[in-house]
Amino acid sequence: MEKYVCIHGHFYQPPRENPWLEDIELQDAAYPYHDWNERITEECYLQNSASRILDDKKKIIDIVNNYSKISFDFGPTLLSWLQIHAPGVYESILEADRVSCEKYGGHGAAIAQAYNHIILPLANRRDKETQVIWGIRDFEYRFGRKPEGMWLPETAVDIESLEVLAENGIIFTVLAPGQAEKIKKFDAKQWKKLNGAEIDTRRAYLCRLPSGKTINIFFYHGGVSHDIAYGGLLNKGEYFAEKLVNIFDGYNNDSAQLAHIATDGESYGHHHRHGDMALAYCLYNIETNNLAKLTVYGEYLEKFPPEYEVQICENTSWSCAHGVERWRSNCGCNAGRFPSGKQQWREPLRKAMDWLSDNLAVLYENKMREFVDDPWLIRNQYIDVVLNRTEENINNFFTEAIKKEIDEKQKTIVLKLLEMQRNAMLMYTSCGWFFDNIAGIETLQVMQYASRAIQMAKEIGGEDYQDKYKDFLKEAVTNVKIYENGKAVYEALVQPTSIDLNRVGAHLAVSSIFDKFHKESDVFCYRASIGNYERTDAGIQILATGRAAIKSKVVLEKDAVDFAVMYFGDHNLMCAVNGQMSDANFKLMRDNLKKAFRKGDTTEVMRQMNLSFGGNSYTLWHLFKDAQRRILNRLLQTTWDDIESSFRHVFEHNYTIIQVMRSMNIPLPKALGEPAEFIINMDICREIQQKETDIDKLANLVEEAERLSVKLDTETMHFEASHKIDRLMSELEDSPDDYNLLEKIENILRLLKSTVSELDLYQAQNIFFDISKGKYPDMKKRAEQSDTEAKKWVDQFEKLADYLAIKL
Repeated sequence: MEKYVCIHGHFYQPPRENPWLEDIELQDAAYPYHDWNERITEECYLQNSASRILDDKKKIIDIVNNYSKISFDFGPTLLSWLQIHAPGVYESILEADRVSCEKYGGHGAAIAQAYNHIILPLANRRDKETQVIWGIRDFEYRFGRKPEGMWLPETAVDIESLEVLAENGIIFTVLAPGQAEKIKKFDAKQWKKLNGAEIDTRRAYLCRLPSGKTINIFFYHGGVSHDIAYGGLLNKGEYFAEKLVNIFDGYNNDSAQLAHIATDGESYGHHHRHGDMALAYCLYNIETNNLAKLTVYGEYLEKFPPEYEVQICENTSWSCAHGVERWRSNCGCNAGRFPSGKQQWREPLRKAMDWLSDNLAVLYENKMREFVDDPWLIRNQYIDVVLNRTEENINNFFTEAIKKEIDEKQKTIVLKLLEMQRNAMLMYTSCGWFFDNIAGIETLQVMQYASRAIQMAKEIGGEDYQDKYKDFLKEAVTNVKIYENGKAVYEALVQPTSIDLNRVGAHLAVSSIFDKFHKESDVFCYRASIGNYERTDAGIQILATGRAAIKSKVVLEKDAVDFAVMYFGDHNLMCAVNGQMSDANFKLMRDNLKKAFRKGDTTEVMRQMNLSFGGNSYTLWHLFKDAQRRILNRLLQTTWDDIESSFRHVFEHNYTIIQVMRSMNIPLPKALGEPAEFIINMDICREIQQKETDIDKLANLVEEAERLSVKLDTETMHFEASHKIDRLMSELEDSPDDYNLLEKIENILRLLKSTVSELDLYQAQNIFFDISKGKYPDMKKRAEQSDTEAKKWVDQFEKLADYLAIKL
């Protein structure tokens, strides 16, 4: 009997982009990272691209790309984010698939995923088809080949979804063991009814569909998969390997058996710290000890085609004991924040989305038929624009998809119709219903997509669906006392995020007060240019006027606006924006504002702004979130300086008494302890941030913190110290011969490791490991030939290896 092992990772994050900006704004809950995608990339996706294998002394003996040895799927929307924001990780994923194709007989490790993770059994046939087609096309665009398999979101399945997969050339999918209802051998007449998860997961199965098509299905091993996610199996790689090998049945006469599991890929690093290393060591252990052959589903299927048929349990999933009810009703499944049975909001939210989707579909079909014969075909083709939004590609899309000439305004209408449909699918992203709270970030995200679709429907001449949509949400009971129902949540947290071109103009205008002025700039997915700009300063007060041309890079919509900004100091300002007025009126407006401003008559300035711009006013609160936070931090800098000055005064003027109290083991009162903690932490972090860190000064500060029993801000210090080492190692990567730099890194690392527990040395170790494979062998050889400088370098390099826990 041949033994094969396949580990599948389902890597996915819900789309988090602001629907109006097409990028992720600052998410405070992900601190110290900018957003959750960035944090999870650092903790998981990056780690698995270069994971460590340790010896029994916890020294690194190899660094490997886990993706090349497992089966995996990545959400298309996540890959799109990685391509822009983490290109190194993105390339390592693509490279892993290329390597695996060579390793596994032409079968790659990657399989596709339905585009934006909607629950397919709850979708209509058209949306099923678009989700699958977009998922396949996205895969082909990135991996350069056709996918053999496709992951179903939450493994939620029905026969129609399998039919759509089969129609589009998908050969296999992966389901949970409890989703098999009946099995039989090909030549048997009787079906065997299965109870729960009793299916033999060690083989592939064939599912015959009503259309006459077929699809292969692998059912992962539930027990081991559960233990990876929830049972502590990732605490030790050897144990992980042992559990996988124990899946095999030694008494079974099959020619081959497949031990395979499937979990969220985020288990390997995000949910379980160092889970990537457990995975790496598991794979290493299996290969080096010949416990089994590693494989991927496509290779195993080619070698060992199914001998059994299966019938599935329709409308089931891997994460809801009630089928697919978690995404449409108060079934009892919850994420733990609020009690089971307290998710009554799910059903009204689903009804609101279904009602909106149906109405948008009618509008879309009627309007799009003015341009094409088949509105749903062009929607399926639109993925080629989503993947490449250059104007050249958009124009090529129009040439191929629409056979008649259309003008620029008509192009914008077509693009808005297609974007309306894209957002109408994004609003069904599964995470919107998965968790416990309608005011949670995942549910707010899907409601933002709905709001964006509603806005575009109104702009292209359709009915305003917002009030009726909110009526559905009114029935959604919340778990947060501050909001009475889903309508209140929508009005408080979703509606204010809506953006039009005037607000983009306001963002530009307000930013021009605080940031360096640029005539042309990109504001997320908008291209903007400012002309006829004039700024007048009077003490802390500023008046700015100008004209801006703004163009959406998504729907190619253009607008020209005029603006005026009055800054009063601190966070107080008023901005007015409206469509472009005549040149004469613009000059008159500017002259009137300047006249009032030079008199110091701020009331008259505001009155003139209201008269000239029709009351379209904006404040600091209308800035996009990242710029808003950056500007607020700048405005608060004086306050921070004052606080630091006060705390430093208290600390330094009472330093002697603080020392005396601590030498007598007397706890410091808060009035003394907190200033001491603030100042010492501030000074340590600043010294770490210095380009040329003073080692002695840093050592004295650390010693002082210990002597005065000051609590260190470990999270911030961990972040700053890790980045410091990364910067120094990047210098070493460029100048590996630099002995002084080696010595500096070793000294700083020695001090920081004694102060900050578990430094993040990931990037530093990667760089050092590469040098150890390239530069080190040559220098070692020269040292052995009595080269004094080389010996000095080697000795220092080997010291640094110890601090970085790398075995040479």
